[in-house]
Amino acid sequence: MFDKDYKIEDLMAFDEKYVLHTYARRKIRFSFGDGAKLYTPCSKQFIDFGSGIGVCSVGHGNKKLFEAIAEQTRDLIHLSNIYLIEYQALLAKKIIELCGYDMRIFFSNSKREANECAIKIARKFGKKNTQTTKDKIIILESSFYEFMDDLFLEKILKAKNINQIYDLIDEETCAVFIHLTYGEDGLGLQKQEVQKLTKILKEKNILLMVDETHSGVYRCGEFFASKIYGIVPDVVTISNGLGGGVPIAATLSNIKDIFEPGDYGSIFGGNFLSTRAALSVLQILEEEYGLGKISEISEFFNQYLEEVLKKFPCLFEKKIGLGLMCALYVKNEQIQNRILESAFEEQLLILKAGKNLISFLPALNISKEEITEGFMRFQKACEKI
Repeated sequence: MFDKDYKIEDLMAFDEKYVLHTYARRKIRFSFGDGAKLYTPCSKQFIDFGSGIGVCSVGHGNKKLFEAIAEQTRDLIHLSNIYLIEYQALLAKKIIELCGYDMRIFFSNSKREANECAIKIARKFGKKNTQTTKDKIIILESSFYEFMDDLFLEKILKAKNINQIYDLIDEETCAVFIHLTYGEDGLGLQKQEVQKLTKILKEKNILLMVDETHSGVYRCGEFFASKIYGIVPDVVTISNGLGGGVPIAATLSNIKDIFEPGDYGSIFGGNFLSTRAALSVLQILEEEYGLGKISEISEFFNQYLEEVLKKFPCLFEKKIGLGLMCALYVKNEQIQNRILESAFEEQLLILKAGKNLISFLPALNISKEEITEGFMRFQKACEKI
């Protein structure tokens, strides 16, 4: 479970000395997990409302996922993509069946790589299907954060809002890349505006690409948030919850012949281990969705959020989000930081998003008991502010 030869102080010292300082580490050591619960070596229990930033979509220590991974590590972990990878083919088939889009898929390892592939598709489309080279891509400034800005920065234009997209479109534009659930002011884009944009881009032969790396794989209640918006994008990217903790990402494209062998590739993308894990995750979540459990749990979780919002108007302004991708607006950044610290003291893990959001991304199969216990701790944390 954990290395008994080292104390946490030793490990923190090693981390400080040998690991680049890109993260502000908390002095905590988790040794195992069970569902939405995490335990330290001394059995101190935390409730996890973050699930590794929405990555552990079927919770910690999931038996079905564990068995699939263990069995696959015994047989084959990795081979070159020049050979047939059984579970890659089966996973691609399953994703297409679940989303219902007529597309083909490229597998990679992360959100960044999935979006990089989308940009490659857009640029190749701009050269292949037009008389003049079209290589400009428009993104919504508020939709892309983290490390997106430096991806192929040349000829990527930022629109401040969805209306400004139309002002930036010209003869050289090949694609518009948006994130539906992280839009202007963090509120997500309006359904009618997105449908209007989709129609206009179709008329102009410009690709609509949607980043579903956070919102996909049932996180918003449907397999894709795009389904909720009533649109069919040309390109979709997914990652976070797909592998249940095993790194894997995918780029879906309705331009099925955009690549030929040798045009693009990934060394680790879609290997035996990651695709077997992802297929297991989708089988688990497909069953949960089919039984109505994801919808039920989402409603239960959001009811608690509404109660917190009403009980602490001095701390929170409003609730936003879809499904189990939700957040509370706090009054200011100082309150945000105090809530995060107070929740940690109450043994609850929640997430910081920007300067004024407390984000909640629990496992999609979190139990009602875990939700109830987690919100008891959250209310105690808020009462201390």
